[in-house]
Amino acid sequence: MALTNTSAINTTMRAVVWQGNAYNVAVVDLPRPTIINQTDVIVRMSRAAICGSDLHIYRGTTDGMPAPFGLGHEGFGYVSDVGSGVGSLKIGDPVIVPFTVDEGHLHTGLTTGLYGAFGNGGNLGGTQAEYLRVPFGDNGLIPVPTLNYTDPNTNDSVSLLNDYVMLSDIFGTGWTSLDYARFEAGDTVAVFGAGPVGLMTAYSAILRGASTVYSVDYIPERLQLAKSIGALPINFRDVDPVEHILALEPNGVTRSIDAVGYEQVNRNLTVQSDVIIRNMLAVTSTGGGLGTVGVYTQESNNTSTAPRASTVNTHVDFSLAQFFYGEFSWGAGPSKPIELAPELLHLVTSGKARPGFIVSDIINIEEAPEAYARFERHDATKFIIAFD
Repeated sequence: MALTNTSAINTTMRAVVWQGNAYNVAVVDLPRPTIINQTDVIVRMSRAAICGSDLHIYRGTTDGMPAPFGLGHEGFGYVSDVGSGVGSLKIGDPVIVPFTVDEGHLHTGLTTGLYGAFGNGGNLGGTQAEYLRVPFGDNGLIPVPTLNYTDPNTNDSVSLLNDYVMLSDIFGTGWTSLDYARFEAGDTVAVFGAGPVGLMTAYSAILRGASTVYSVDYIPERLQLAKSIGALPINFRDVDPVEHILALEPNGVTRSIDAVGYEQVNRNLTVQSDVIIRNMLAVTSTGGGLGTVGVYTQESNNTSTAPRASTVNTHVDFSLAQFFYGEFSWGAGPSKPIELAPELLHLVTSGKARPGFIVSDIINIEEAPEAYARFERHDATKFIIAFD
């Protein structure tokens, strides 16, 4: 038997949906999710973000669930309904929704479900909706201890809601990219990409004691944000990033990070999926580490699920001799936001980290289609959809 919030009367909700047409999303009415399994939790969304990974879907290059499906995998909200098998959460609790779907006792070690994107996530919908069903809620959500931080210097109360949304995905992803590269305090770091994940990577490196962080991109506003947190910006349309970094670091940087993925562009702004790995190999010092958290999807000709998937090329040729004699290590993959939650939550609630600094626009859900178009044009750094 499920505990139900009896104040909820409306059986529909507004949601952002991808319907299978490239460069087009819609806001539609969908049935409000309900408890299906005893371990389910229904979350009333308060904040949801638009992620760079959502743009892969928006462009029609990600081969995932057949359309239509709800979008979004970053968010914060409040527990609305709980199943009878949920023991650690109650109605009204504030929670972060991590992008990974907990598998209960299955624990395959694989990321088989992401809200609003792949696998069973397509059946769950996305966070860019007024409500979301979360399976195995006890382990699939991150409870938060407080909604505000009080600045000890000014005694001002600061909302942490936008910061919490970053813990759904990109703050942990940026943090994890450094782990993949075997980062240690004092290292020099080159971060390729200054989108939300790249900015979070640079921010994490600075928080963790990097001696120098280089941020490589071509969008002036992003590079200005990177500079504002202490990174050295490099516009790859103005200078060759490899030559520029090696002029400052003749032996190369200790760590390099790919924070873009398969739709990266070259100096002519043409998609070329091997630009970053070649630059990383060229600028990383002997014995250094490389980390990849930018998404690489499978190549596919399945136009029914991704009309532009055939444009994807994720096969890259590079010299194994260069890799061998460079004595490199290379780690890649997604992050694990639930495992990172204790450390990153402490940084946020103590005021030591404010990852919400990258949020440029807060919108309502009806503005989502235009927000996607603006995000695609790089007219904004990070969109938050506010439901309350």
